[in-house]
Amino acid sequence: MSEQKWQETLSEEEYRVCRNAGTERPFTGALLDEKRAGTYVCKCCGADLFSSQTKFDAGCGWPSFFQQLENDNVGYRDDNTHGMHRVEIFCKQCDSHLGHLFPDGPEPSGQRYCVNSISLTFKGNGDVVVKG
Repeated sequence: MSEQKWQETLSEEEYRVCRNAGTERPFTGALLDEKRAGTYVCKCCGADLFSSQTKFDAGCGWPSFFQQLENDNVGYRDDNTHGMHRVEIFCKQCDSHLGHLFPDGPEPSGQRYCVNSISLTFKGNGDVVVKG
């Protein structure tokens, strides 16, 4: 999709985070405290990304997961912005920015996928959809 189409499709804040690698303010995301069983999908293209079974409370202010789904829809790239090295995570299907990966998560992976709530849509069991 062209950048113009993304701008027409997404809200200003969704576009800033998803298409320009922005970050939502901590503890403000609609999906931070979501506890129902279901799947977290990409806001932009609907690709399945994370299971509620891997979500945990990291206390960081953003939804956190200890692994992505086995479909391998999450990609990784170096991010050297803000004077530090981090690993950016993005949707492999549409290149939407999701957040960052940190090596301080729980077992079994030891990883923390720190994800902007606004870059996700939650699909609860029973096809209930709640946008982030």
